[in-house]
Amino acid sequence: MSSARRRFLIGSSGSLLGLAACSNATQTLKPRSGEPGDLLRLKPAPELADSAPPAPREFRAAWVATVANIDWPSRKGLSSAAQQAEALALLDQAAALKLNAIVLQVRTSADALYTSTLEPWSEYLSGKQGQAPEPFYDPLSFWVEEAHRRGLELHAWFNPFRARQSHAASNTDARHLSRSQPQWVKRYGDQLWIDPGEPAAADHTLAVIQDVLQRYDIDAVHIDDYFYPYPVQDPQSKQELDFPDEPAWQRYVQAGGLLKRHDWRRQNVDQLVQRMSQLIRATKPSVRFGISPFGLGKPSLRPPGIAGFSQYDKLYADVERWLAEGWLDYLAPQLYWPIAQKAQAFEVLRDYWQAQNPLQRHIWPGLFTSKITDKPDSWPSEEILNQIALSRELRPRKPSIGHLHFSMVALKQNRRGISEALQAGPYATPALVPATPWLGTGAAQASEVLPLVQLSRTAYVESYALQLGKPSEGKVGLQRYAVWLRYAGSGWVFSSGSELLIAAPELEVMVVSALDALGREGPRAAYTLA
Repeated sequence: MSSARRRFLIGSSGSLLGLAACSNATQTLKPRSGEPGDLLRLKPAPELADSAPPAPREFRAAWVATVANIDWPSRKGLSSAAQQAEALALLDQAAALKLNAIVLQVRTSADALYTSTLEPWSEYLSGKQGQAPEPFYDPLSFWVEEAHRRGLELHAWFNPFRARQSHAASNTDARHLSRSQPQWVKRYGDQLWIDPGEPAAADHTLAVIQDVLQRYDIDAVHIDDYFYPYPVQDPQSKQELDFPDEPAWQRYVQAGGLLKRHDWRRQNVDQLVQRMSQLIRATKPSVRFGISPFGLGKPSLRPPGIAGFSQYDKLYADVERWLAEGWLDYLAPQLYWPIAQKAQAFEVLRDYWQAQNPLQRHIWPGLFTSKITDKPDSWPSEEILNQIALSRELRPRKPSIGHLHFSMVALKQNRRGISEALQAGPYATPALVPATPWLGTGAAQASEVLPLVQLSRTAYVESYALQLGKPSEGKVGLQRYAVWLRYAGSGWVFSSGSELLIAAPELEVMVVSALDALGREGPRAAYTLA
């Protein structure tokens, strides 16, 4: 399948110079035939392997929300070709910005944006729930392949409990849980919700995630802040409506349960998170587990001056416990407030979540980049730049830093110049995803000698395609490489990927290493021009 893709030339200054898009990778990397110097020969220089500095690391991601067509596809009913073109445009933009991960929503409301025998196709594709793309393709498979081709991780984002979103318009498919298992699904406000107190419903959600883990080469499982629903008011009494889980609660009580109702609800959520963590570890240990909860912690633990909504009391999410137990690999608290808003101060909340992290899991805050709009109440782009700067202040004390943008559409549209500002500032240099060492022991799997490292002349004057070795059969997660280049008269330039264009004539030294599925760097190999 051909696709428009853009390549970038890594110059001696370290800047990326855009090259014309072309129809496929073969055309991009094809050497000039019949011309002298088509292939630049490299010779190993093992004495230089340790001369390059450590690779820069920072998690840089964006959420791609499919619910209500927030990010992708832009509207219901697009052709398969149009959906794919939009996906490629978002991925190309992510790669150009030097992001290193995309968090794609694949289950919005007990539906699927991938081939599934467990749940119906999402209406946000065709406009009709249960209808497959026509002509057929598998969106998740497409996103995984194209993200990895660009050196981007793909995190699959699931909503574990929502069954129908407010703006849903399609008739429900016969396979949807609201019809196949109506006893699990409750109406709350203008949405349908899977009751977290129904054990069989939790089993179903775990089966959905296991199915994706077994069939797709995803890099992480991700869930957001929707556990029990955010409270809604009764329109007449203006009183907060309680979640209608009476049948499940009564069964718990009659079986001898001793917890109070709110504690029982928290236990339901805790058990799902714990079981999800165990499932991922057992099914595919290299896949990480990330959660992006509401940004305010438990009221009894909050620092002075911090106030606002309590997810602990209303969503029944005991996030601090999940961190303490090590049930997750990264936490992305949604810090969706400006720095100057004292009751939800960014710096204070940044430090709060780090303090709740005894096992040193990754803490990567979510940023409200979509608050940059063309409306009077828009944030200035500097707000996001300053929040990134504050998150980086932890670098001397915390080797794992990073952040996520909500959402990709704001970056694609370059609202108020935010993408240009990121490229010129905090994203001027690429970075690797921080490693996750607690998921593996021993040396990195990326320990083999690269079987092929060479430079071939491209169709572009004085540029060469870096061709890196392919992983051996059975190796997992070796699609990414760290590459250091040292040019005559300048310092080291860092890049990452498996398909790079290099300004080779001035090249003095190249240091290359492979990365395993956990982000760990294998042994470095150094080369000079022969």
